[in-house]
Formats: sequence, structure tokens, C-alpha cells
Amino acid sequence: MSSSSAVTPMQRKVALAACFGTFLEWYDFLTFASLATYFGVLFFPAGNAVAATLSSLAIFGVGMLVRPLGAALFGSLGDKYGRRPVFIATIVLMGVATFCVGLLPTYAQIGLWAPALLVLLRLVQGFAVGGEIGGAAVYLTEHAPANQRGAYTSVLQLMGPLGILVSTLQVVLLQAYLSDAQFHEWGWRVPFLFSAVLLAISLKSRIAMHESPVFSELRAQHGLSKTPLREALKNRHTLGRMALLFFCISAGGSLLFFSSQIYTNVYLKTVVKLNAQTASQLVMMSTLLLIPLTIACGWLSDKIGRRPVLLAGLLLGALSILPVFHGLMHYGNPALERFNREVPVVLAGSDCHYNPFIDPRNECEASQKLLAKLGVTYSLQTAPTTTISIANQPAALAEALLTAQLKQAGWIEQADATQVNATMIFLLLLFPLLAVALITGPQTATLAELFPARTRYTAVALPHNLSAGWIGGMSPFMITWLSVNAGNPSAGLWYPVGLLIMASLVGVLFLPETRNAPLDV
Repeated sequence: MSSSSAVTPMQRKVALAACFGTFLEWYDFLTFASLATYFGVLFFPAGNAVAATLSSLAIFGVGMLVRPLGAALFGSLGDKYGRRPVFIATIVLMGVATFCVGLLPTYAQIGLWAPALLVLLRLVQGFAVGGEIGGAAVYLTEHAPANQRGAYTSVLQLMGPLGILVSTLQVVLLQAYLSDAQFHEWGWRVPFLFSAVLLAISLKSRIAMHESPVFSELRAQHGLSKTPLREALKNRHTLGRMALLFFCISAGGSLLFFSSQIYTNVYLKTVVKLNAQTASQLVMMSTLLLIPLTIACGWLSDKIGRRPVLLAGLLLGALSILPVFHGLMHYGNPALERFNREVPVVLAGSDCHYNPFIDPRNECEASQKLLAKLGVTYSLQTAPTTTISIANQPAALAEALLTAQLKQAGWIEQADATQVNATMIFLLLLFPLLAVALITGPQTATLAELFPARTRYTAVALPHNLSAGWIGGMSPFMITWLSVNAGNPSAGLWYPVGLLIMASLVGVLFLPETRNAPLDV
């Protein structure tokens, strides 16, 4: 561990190598998320747009769910044999799996084998990320100057936004230069295939990495743990801080990251019904500001402490999500907002329990599917027969007739470009963005400072990936699923809000100050 206040050339080289590898992992992982709405068409049967979107988001979530398995395996290996060999293994796994996604045949070509192979590759991606995230935080923090850990390690948190930025930029450029048919036919493959180039560069930099000085000292003193996972779980102090990491820091950070950076894009395209290119450009521009904000918040945590900065991010996130997303609808599609507010749509029927993963079993469920697809807010009532009313007037159940009646009542299927206030949308996106920066800026240093050196990799990686996978990674799917079942596109947003409130309470009660904590004990 370095105690000098200046960052040495070796520390810069370590940061560059660790960050570029993590950038590739996030680029690979988030390219899938950027194209999730297209995968619904490419890898699933036609005819159910809502189910296809949910299925693609669920497959994205599956990759997050297996992250803890990768964390448990690679975390133990990192504590027993060193950080460097683990980083090489995880980068190869991720790079190869992502390249193979670009080679996959679609549902139209091989049927159900297409989504099955997509799930398999997504599992490999998630497994690799589980070994990377957390371990990179430990490795970089163990090289950091003691009084600059927040600022020095905050650059690692930029790799997620940069991964989104580069993958989104590719999609925007491809959509600009290719026709819609060309993009759906082969253009979507380009970002995945390009990962092979990034893999070659990253692998070269990681092979040249030095082992962590803290780990090298432990090994020289024969202080390594033989069973890091068991030791971490048996130590009550370590286990308590692992729980704190799971419920507070990692949960809050991942919820805000996926809500503001992943689900925002989906929401703007499928709920607000903005043009896909416009939505991607707005998210990309806001993401650019996350770079200086994250570094600034890491620096701030070196000055005033990790605890106040982290708590500020959790509270801002809990307070801003609902008004921000309501604002996105207001400034993105005021006509649809007005329709949903002023025109009551009532669906009445019996045994109406729509499941997006199976075909509707009756007229009522078929109507739920249709209204969700159209983005119409409706209320559900129990009745012997299925009926729909629009502004208290009977409506047809047939899709073409119902759509025509909705349009007559003021519903629109695509946001009017002349009514879109892009400036206000951009400004609204900055609120959750700042909340993300307040958490991710000091997060890398805090993860390592919470735990003893012998089991640090395992103790960081496992709860962090459990939380990011089970809570954050599934949040885009949970928000969408809850909204569909509630008949309100905004209802699912209470999922991240409720969990952020819980994380804030846990942080206020139990989060310790870790700034300048020794790392070699």
C-alpha cells in the first residue's frame, strides 16, 4: 500500500490497466442492455411486443443473477492465488462470450435455439463480471495513495458509464448510417464483434500488470487465508459489513445506476415513445457529465469523508426518481401524458391475470396485453364479461378498432418531435446522474476499506455482486413487469424508490466512516 500523497507512474499504469479491462467488461455487458429492445424482435416469436421486451430484459437480468457465483469462485481464487491471474481469466471469458453473441443466429433462423444460446452466453458474461467487479476495486485501492483513495479509485467507476457511452454511440452511428432493415439484419452485431479488438488490447495490458502490494506482503508473511469464503462468513464483524454492503452501498449504487443509465433508455423508447435515436442521444449526452461528477465526488470523499457523500447520494436518489420519470413523460410526450391523465380507460372482466410469458387465456388478458403494448394507463374492474370503455364510452375489443378509438380520444403512438423538450429532458436526467456520482465516486475505496486484507476480495465481491445482480440488475425487468400488471407505466418506479429508502435508513444507522483506514491489516 502506498502512503505517498503523489500518484507515481507505476500507480498510473496500474490504474490504466485495471480500468481498461473493467471498461471492456462493462462495454460487453452493457452493449447487451443497449440493444435489449431489439433482441425482443430478433430472438423471440413475433406477435407479443410486451412479452418480447420483458423477455429480453429478463435475459439481461439472468446475467446479473449469476454474478454472485462468479464472485464466490473468483473472489476465493483472488484471495488465495492473487488478483492478477483472476483478472486475466475473467477478461477472456467475457470477451469470448460477447464476441459469440455477435455470431448468434436469430429466432427466424433456428427457432427456440436462438434465445437458449443467448441465455447461455449471458450466463457466461454474468459469471465473468462477478469475478471482475469488486476484485478490481480491491486491486486498485490497494495500490492507491492513502490520502487520495477516493479520487484515485473513482476512475474505476467511470468504466460503466464509458461502456454505456461507447456502446450507445456505436448504436447511434449505426442507426444513422444504416437503414432500419439493415440494422435489424446485421448492424446490431457490430458492437459485439468489435469487442474482439478491445479484448486483444485489454489482455495485453492485464498480462503486464503487477500483483497488489498488500497481497504480495501477505503472501510473503504466509498470512493468506486457505478458505477465504468460509473465513469471511464465520467472522461476525466481516459478515456484518458484508450485509451493510449488500443492503446499503451496493444496493443503492446499482439501483441508481441501472435506473438512470439502463432503464431510462428503455423508458424513453417504450413508454414515452420517443424516437429511438433521440432517446439514445439524450442518455449518451447526460452520461458524459457523469465522468467529471464521479471524480469530483471521489475527491470530495477524501476531504469530508465517505459517509456523508454516500448518504447524500442515497437520499437524492430516493427523492428524485419519481419526479424525474414523471417529468420525462411531461416534456417528452405531453399529448400522451394528457391523454393518460384526462381520458379514463377502464377494462372490466373476470379472471384477468395477465402473464407476459404465456399467451393470453381469455379476452380480458388479451386486452391487458394490448393496452400495455400501446402504453395506455387503465384501471381494472371485475365483471362477468370483458368490456373496455374510453372516456365512459364503450370501445371495441378488436385491436384495429380500439386503436382507432384511442386515437380519436387523443392517444398517439409516437411522440410528436415538435412537442419534445429535449433541454428539459436532459436537465432532468442530471438529478439521478448526480445521485449515481455521489455513490460511485467514493464507492471503490469504501468497498476495500470495509474489510481485512486476508478475505478482502471475497468479502467485497460476493455481497456487491449479490446486490448488483439480484437488486440492481433485475430492476429494469421488475419496473417494467410491475408497471404492466398495475396498468400504469410509472407504477413500477416504486420498486427502486422503496429500496433506496431502505438503503438510506440502513446507511444512517450503520454506515461507518472508513476514510484513511489501513489496508494492510
